[in-house]
Amino acid sequence: MAPSKKYTQKSRERLPSVQPSGKRDEPVQQLIHDLVRQVPRGRVTTYGAIAAVLGLSNPRMVGRAMRSAEADLPAHRVINSTGHITGDHRSFRRERLELENVQVKADRVVDFARLFWDPAKEL
Repeated sequence: MAPSKKYTQKSRERLPSVQPSGKRDEPVQQLIHDLVRQVPRGRVTTYGAIAAVLGLSNPRMVGRAMRSAEADLPAHRVINSTGHITGDHRSFRRERLELENVQVKADRVVDFARLFWDPAKEL
């Protein structure tokens, strides 16, 4: 599914241009990765918020894109809609969040509502 016009119009101003790699899902993955790079340090967003702003039909598409992320992508800042760290490498992601002064208890971000970064409002 193509990204929403609202996002792509704004993305031209904020997101770096990319060269297609030729991989099947690369354009959507690249948009997801570019959006995740904009999540501020010490804040979190959700798979669903990213999917909604990009006009994707399923938040799992965002999760799939996170699996193919480069090492420098702050994927630890993307969590589920209830504020829980999910997916692979939970302990590593928890440690990275804690280094950014985000408190995590039982794999859940403490004060999730206050730390939530909504790309629909912020971009």
